[in-house]
Amino acid sequence: MVIAFLLAQAGDGVLTYLGVSQFGQSVEGNPLIGWLMASLGTGIALSASKAVAGAFGIALHLSAVHRLVAALAAFYLAVAVAPWIAILFLR
Repeated sequence: MVIAFLLAQAGDGVLTYLGVSQFGQSVEGNPLIGWLMASLGTGIALSASKAVAGAFGIALHLSAVHRLVAALAAFYLAVAVAPWIAILFLR
């Protein structure tokens, strides 16, 4: 499950980068990530935030909280990856 979680994080990062490149930073729904992008630049902000999220996911995995990692992977796929796919490729 940790691999699915990390792939969901990577997918969200790449798709967010594509979305922000196409539509501007205002399309980012997370105000903290939006602020980081404005402060540090899109690539650095997304890389840093996804690295931190990945580290927390790995920490949960190493703590044997596999159901939570699975739930978080499904959550990211549903509320981050799928909407970006719909916005970028299906409209």
